[in-house]
Amino acid sequence: MFGFGSGDTNSLTMNKAHPDSLLDTAAQDIVGKPIDRIDGPKKVSGTATYAAEYALDDLAYGYLVRATVGAGKIMSLDAERAKAMPGVIDVVTDYASFIRNPQQGGETAAPTQGVENVAYHGEIIAIVIAESYEAARDAATQMTVEYAPAEGRYSFLAHREEAEKPAAQQIPPHHSQGNVDKAMANAAHRIDVTYTTPSQNSAAMEPHASLAVWEDGALTLYGAYQMPSSDKLQLAKALGVAADKVRIVAAYVGGGFGSKLGIAPESVAAAIAAKRLGRPVKAVMARQQVFDATVRRSNTEQRLRLGADAEGKLSAIGHETLVSNLPGEDYFEPAGVATHFLYAGENRLITHDIVRLDWTLAGSMRAPGEAVGLIALEGAMDELAEATGIDPIELRRRNEPEQDPEKQVPYSSRLLIPCLEKGAESFGWSRRKPAGTDRRGDWLYGIGVASATRSNMLIKSAARVSIDGQGKAIVETDMTDIGTGTYTILGQITAELLGLPIEDVTVHLGDTDAPPGAGSGGSWGAASSGTSVYLACELLRDKIAKAMKVDATGLTLKDGRAIADNRSVPLAELVGDGLEATGEVSPGSQEKTFNQASYGAHFAEVAVHVVTGEVRVKRMLGVFTAGRILNEKTARSQCLGGMTFGIGCALTEELVHDPRNGKIVNRDLGEYHVPVNADVPQLEVEFLHERDIQANPLHAKGLGELGICGAAAAIGNAVYNATGVRVRHYPITLDKLLDGLPTV
Repeated sequence: MFGFGSGDTNSLTMNKAHPDSLLDTAAQDIVGKPIDRIDGPKKVSGTATYAAEYALDDLAYGYLVRATVGAGKIMSLDAERAKAMPGVIDVVTDYASFIRNPQQGGETAAPTQGVENVAYHGEIIAIVIAESYEAARDAATQMTVEYAPAEGRYSFLAHREEAEKPAAQQIPPHHSQGNVDKAMANAAHRIDVTYTTPSQNSAAMEPHASLAVWEDGALTLYGAYQMPSSDKLQLAKALGVAADKVRIVAAYVGGGFGSKLGIAPESVAAAIAAKRLGRPVKAVMARQQVFDATVRRSNTEQRLRLGADAEGKLSAIGHETLVSNLPGEDYFEPAGVATHFLYAGENRLITHDIVRLDWTLAGSMRAPGEAVGLIALEGAMDELAEATGIDPIELRRRNEPEQDPEKQVPYSSRLLIPCLEKGAESFGWSRRKPAGTDRRGDWLYGIGVASATRSNMLIKSAARVSIDGQGKAIVETDMTDIGTGTYTILGQITAELLGLPIEDVTVHLGDTDAPPGAGSGGSWGAASSGTSVYLACELLRDKIAKAMKVDATGLTLKDGRAIADNRSVPLAELVGDGLEATGEVSPGSQEKTFNQASYGAHFAEVAVHVVTGEVRVKRMLGVFTAGRILNEKTARSQCLGGMTFGIGCALTEELVHDPRNGKIVNRDLGEYHVPVNADVPQLEVEFLHERDIQANPLHAKGLGELGICGAAAAIGNAVYNATGVRVRHYPITLDKLLDGLPTV
């Protein structure tokens, strides 16, 4: 038997292509297969433990108290009546330490702290602690807070002329190339239009929740968070403790869509209250507080200018965006992020400027940038197709770039046109009629198309994989599963590379005591964490080969056995007391040497009622490429979810801010309208075969957010094709159509 040290690590920095993948030669034949999610039985049986469901002894319940002014200073907070109510333990305030804003995803600094000066309506200013949730909630209604009001900025239109350029970030806020104004003046065809999108909320099924417990000066927080590694650092700095004194557990997260990337106010409030009381405290946001005090997707105002020659080839692309955020916050919705590389065009101008408002913090929401930016870009492309008389798919084909038009680097892989062509064939694009001409009784029918793209990112990630004395594998990383299928995908990669049935792989996620993973966000989770698991398994394969006294290239692992030189040995006989390895991956020069992105095409058919203006999506098809598809079933589900998001973005979702104080007035799922079953038709998803050897050894790219990118634009373009009415101010509600509909 052989013994190996537990500290063995296989590290990779992505500085070169990886044309050979072990996934192509492994024998278990499980990667790519549409197997069921291994966490599914726990979730449907109610035995998967979410943040608010841990049963700790002596648990106290917290209810958050929010500010009821849009701007001002807290002068007094009278909690005596609340404290006197049955079951109430205390009312905890800490104006200096409570966090004013949630933190952005991936940041390692504490969020903005200090709540005495109110920055927006709904800011969390206190927490009531009681023996039951109901007692804490009732006591919160008895609080009396007096404010010294301050003048606030609550109107986007009133302050849009004061927009300012944000600080430089990973995505440049401004880019200029050539002379767009001159190219527009010389163009044979010109489009100059403005699209707007409203604030939106992620509206994840699980509210934000934190359960805090201190032991021997160390904090364990059971939280609903997507990125535990960086969230742990944010929390430690906000509390003023060492990072090694903080542990975050997020084994199951009931959706996030970006709203749970960074820590939110309930985490610090629960931690401070638990330390002060000397007992565990659980704080679960009410649905209205989720809307009030987490993050919203910024509203946008996007000016699109397209100039093309007589053949429809673009000479000018201008995409100038105004967004909003709180003073001092430099995050901006990168609406033009896909415009940088989606189409050819020599003269280019892409800008983002921030209007400072006293509204809830703007942050990342599913596919930040592309989800709303492609509404404008793909809408304008549809308008250009109409103006030139060129079929919308043919127009996109004529503007297919040979390489990144700004960075002048090649694409790692790019199958946009094949996606459009395959979708056109499957959807029946050739049967599309001119705008406003397909009337069937009281309904007008139309078909629309839009391109989809989402930049691919690799994030530093680590994972530990071990094989125990029974020949079974254990995967450990603090990577999370927010409903995306991470448990299953990491299990599949491990099973494939170690030659094990999936039942013999146990995956532990969401605990910062494990190696730091990439976290769930930006569509980077599967490829980043999957690569770290791949690297750990690669090292384990080397160790097994050494135990067999063969070269690793001559080793086959299948069904729990190691096979080489006409020998077949059970893994359990080779690993002794067990083997362990850690894999670590980091981004390298590949992300600069190549433009890496996933692509797709959305097709939608809608019916619009000529009397009421009601819009019904009748059918949708998404055709996507994202490198190797690791699990066909979970991948399809992700695309279906994104397309459903697109229906909401196109037709129903809109946060409404009160112009008097910035308050979100539709702050629950009864008034903020996400699509329900009746809104969603049969959706179809197809994948085109692709491998991206430049991305990582898995040859896989990000997929989770690709499904929403362009989906709303396809619906908007279909509405135009049905009615001849171009709506540029989203969502497309019936009032925006009625005046342009034909008389009965």
